[in-house]
Amino acid sequence: MMAPPHRSYVLVSLDRIASNYRNVCAAVGPGVEVMGVVKADAYRHGAREVSRTLVAEGARWLAVSSVEEGVTLRTAGIGARILVMAGFLPAEGEAIIAHNLTPTAISLDDVPALEELARGAGKPLAFHLKIDSGMARLGTRAEPAEIIATLRGLRAARLEGLMTHFASAADFTSQQTEQQAARFEVVHTALRDAGFAIDYVHLSSTNAIGYDRIHARHNMVRAGHALYGYVSPPRGAALKRLLDVKPALTWKAKILTIKDIPEGTLVGYGGTFRAPCAMRIAVLGAGYADGVFHRLSNRGKVIAAGQLTPILGTVSMDLTTIDISHALHLRPGDDVTLLGTEGAVTLDAQQIARVAGTISYNILSSISARVHRVYV
Repeated sequence: MMAPPHRSYVLVSLDRIASNYRNVCAAVGPGVEVMGVVKADAYRHGAREVSRTLVAEGARWLAVSSVEEGVTLRTAGIGARILVMAGFLPAEGEAIIAHNLTPTAISLDDVPALEELARGAGKPLAFHLKIDSGMARLGTRAEPAEIIATLRGLRAARLEGLMTHFASAADFTSQQTEQQAARFEVVHTALRDAGFAIDYVHLSSTNAIGYDRIHARHNMVRAGHALYGYVSPPRGAALKRLLDVKPALTWKAKILTIKDIPEGTLVGYGGTFRAPCAMRIAVLGAGYADGVFHRLSNRGKVIAAGQLTPILGTVSMDLTTIDISHALHLRPGDDVTLLGTEGAVTLDAQQIARVAGTISYNILSSISARVHRVYV
């Protein structure tokens, strides 16, 4: 294909996302529902397009972070069930009902609020209850007896799902995942024994799926990072990795100008790079406002003409300077790869994250909205 005419753009392979989804489904086996996590604009891959792809592959559930994200999918014509995972504000109740979203109760205080919302709407409202099993983030830490007493008062709202989230599923040097699963099971068993019929029970996301934490699988899993081609590297003696997923996104930026500079030239803000010899440099049309981490200044790399080459000087808001002394044929308007594969050379989000001192999720979700999305 011809290179798109944008200063900076990402190529998103919807076929790769579909393949990754099928890989997750095969890994968990029949009888386990795979919920596609498309929060944060599908990790910046484009929530509308990714959601359509997943639904076409048979996904019946999608997950977002906020009511606003759920409404965006509904207005785009997405008809699948949509779980709002990170709670809701009082003012968002009307949108939950109007757009047929499934809220998550992240505390017991949410349960009577959902009952009131359902009664006001005059129709049933299914919700999922999140248990804080040991991450100390969202979810109730209440004892089973208190949870049961709260749920007994429901008439219009209905507990449809029970969930938790693991803090350290890829860490096999810690017992935290086993402890969280055990704490969750105490609550799950108590609710079941109390007569609550729970349709969906889900603990596992990408890392728990990827490293076969089978004791935490139940009848639903939430696949996020895996859909976009990544599983976090394990710590310690991991179980066999089940997932064979591949990155779906390639990020490019165009060369805006090229300069030949003599030895001793200072490059960029603060003059943090001094040319050790005569060099040819290129200025790219992407900077930290596009998602190129400022911490990559003088330490990151890109791929130019099929070869890794260093970022020179400080990454600017809109621009990044690189060394192209090895590729004298490059001209303004040519593409350089910021993330992806070019020839035999690959630079993925996990590699970039190690240099930037962050995680691959952060690299992907930081690619800004002004970077054009091109679907292939």
